[in-house]
Amino acid sequence: MSPALTGFLGLAILLALMALRMPVAFAMMIAGVIGIGLLNSWPAAFSTLFTETWGTLTYVELTVIPLFVLMGNIAGASGMSRDLYNTAYAWIGHFRGGLAHATILGCTGFAALSGSSVASALTLGRVALPEMRRFGYDSRFAAGSVAAGGTLGILIPPSTGFIIYAILTEESVGRLFLAGVVPGLLLSACFMLAIWLLTMLRPQIGPAGQRFNLAERLRFLARSTAILAIIIIAIGGIYAGIFTPVEAAAVGAVLAFLFALPRKGFTLAGFREALLKTVSTTVMIYFIIIGASVFSPFLALTQVPSALAGHLEAMQLNPLLLLFLVLAVFILLGTFLDGFAMMVLVLPIVLPIIEQSGLGETLGITGGSDLKIWFGVVMVIILEMALISPPVGMNVFVVKGVSDIPLNEIYQGIMPFWLAMLICLIIVVALPQLSLYLPATMRN
Repeated sequence: MSPALTGFLGLAILLALMALRMPVAFAMMIAGVIGIGLLNSWPAAFSTLFTETWGTLTYVELTVIPLFVLMGNIAGASGMSRDLYNTAYAWIGHFRGGLAHATILGCTGFAALSGSSVASALTLGRVALPEMRRFGYDSRFAAGSVAAGGTLGILIPPSTGFIIYAILTEESVGRLFLAGVVPGLLLSACFMLAIWLLTMLRPQIGPAGQRFNLAERLRFLARSTAILAIIIIAIGGIYAGIFTPVEAAAVGAVLAFLFALPRKGFTLAGFREALLKTVSTTVMIYFIIIGASVFSPFLALTQVPSALAGHLEAMQLNPLLLLFLVLAVFILLGTFLDGFAMMVLVLPIVLPIIEQSGLGETLGITGGSDLKIWFGVVMVIILEMALISPPVGMNVFVVKGVSDIPLNEIYQGIMPFWLAMLICLIIVVALPQLSLYLPATMRN
């Protein structure tokens, strides 16, 4: 059997296992081991599985995952996330759609602590949805704002999406984190613009909330200083070159614990739940990385990525046309594949094509590393779109889990925000420096 045919057989096995609802990490391991065994030898296949597992578990840089996840879980368990939402509500809740705006701002702030879209949607959904119902918000509009706002968790650093991308591409986690800051804020602005337009056209879907005086607003702001301090110290420390990402994660986790200790809402049971959630999330991400580390060598042996790159190069497509085709395929895959699964499956095939296409010169991106950094931001935005794309969108099911809103209404509610994501993606593609400016000014 030829290497290319074996490669397509391995992909077929992988898709079949996923269709049988096997977790993508184990499906990649099985397909990778079988493929390497057929193309090389069975001892080599099992050796790859053992060495990649050990290498992942002992890779020091990956400790950013449990530390940043723990930081976000402690913030949620101690009530810091509620304080963040209440502060945003106090300042802008009296506008039309103010609670939806506050939800987006709360998700933006919480994203800088959690690194997880699901955690952001779950935490803010529990706080925001009851409030929006109390003020008579349209259920579709409320659900859409929570589901979309939660997606910011994997774009604004510390992002688990960027961590996995960094592992797959051997890029700097710190540079990727900084590359996500401006696009993340841009996406937040796009969401808020969508809310403004929707409430301008249909004021009844987002009535104005309570107005607070200046003293009350400042009191709410004071309660959020802990979160703001953690964000500034951890992420600012990476930018200034004071911390490595691992050190920043450790500092952030310790600060979150110290700030949480005196809070009445932070109990031993809450801390235990935060630890269990951290372990669960970390194990899931580690397994995905191990699966990708086994499947990627198999793909390299099949030479399928290089063959596809050669065929596309021979077609002499315009680099921008090629990019749009790739993005269209990613968006389509996002409708039925989990975002992380899509990244680890398709990135090893697509990235060599992007690097050889001449796209960097077309967009004015100098250096292969900058091209990979920029494409990482594009990739993560598409992962965000996948999180709210029917029928698989994970954040849609999270919102359904914390509310009694029917799924069809949630899907209707997310469509304006999905279009806002598409607009943000177009802007990031057209203006690569939005992603590359902060990494270029980062201190070593």
